[in-house]
Amino acid sequence: MAWYEYLLITGVGFLAAFMNTVGGGGSLFSVPILTFLGLPITMANATSRVAILFQNIFAVVGFKSKGVALPWPYSLYLGLSSLGGGIMGSMLASRVADEVFTKIFVGIMFFSVFLIVYDPFKSKGAEKLDTKSQIIGSIFFFFLGIYGGFVQAGIGFMVIAVLSLVNRLNLVTSNYVKVFAAIVYTGVSVIVFGIEGKIMWNIGLVLAVGHALGGWYASRWSVSAGEVWIKRVMIASIIAMAIKLWFWG
Repeated sequence: MAWYEYLLITGVGFLAAFMNTVGGGGSLFSVPILTFLGLPITMANATSRVAILFQNIFAVVGFKSKGVALPWPYSLYLGLSSLGGGIMGSMLASRVADEVFTKIFVGIMFFSVFLIVYDPFKSKGAEKLDTKSQIIGSIFFFFLGIYGGFVQAGIGFMVIAVLSLVNRLNLVTSNYVKVFAAIVYTGVSVIVFGIEGKIMWNIGLVLAVGHALGGWYASRWSVSAGEVWIKRVMIASIIAMAIKLWFWG
């Protein structure tokens, strides 16, 4: 790869991590761009997990430095619940044909556009962290772990949906819990994909630099400062990349 491609990958990583940390959908940028650089989409999906793991670690540090409270031990329960699902999803993803995975990925991209536009998952009322709500949330996170292990893209929207509708957490707290739990299932995914030989480590580590910087910065940035602008750029980019992948993937 040329030197400017490594710079491009670092920049893409920063932007993707920023999107992931303040809401979701960062992989909808990074995975297609890695395919444009020549990686098969299943390898692009696997390689991006290295960067996402670094992003989540740095995002947790950023949230903590700003004094955001992490619901404990509920966040630990969610992380452990997603662990088994992450293993299952990663093993499934490593065995799916590139052509099939492309169609699935494009479908997820358009579904994510719907979630961005209509934003139906805003929290209402006081937080619900009673035993029943924690059990329901943990069950949902097991299935989110399967999805996150399989494709990752768009999972941020789904995590926020669960934490908003089940536990009524605000957006900042939801994002903190999201990146904390994601360390678990993403770490498992990296192990599984690494064993399966699906990761391009040189690209993954360069992408990780951008993700680490983006995750740390976004976690400290005001969540609402540029939300409208971010949504517009995400929608236009996602639609363009989805069309490219579907017809010329």
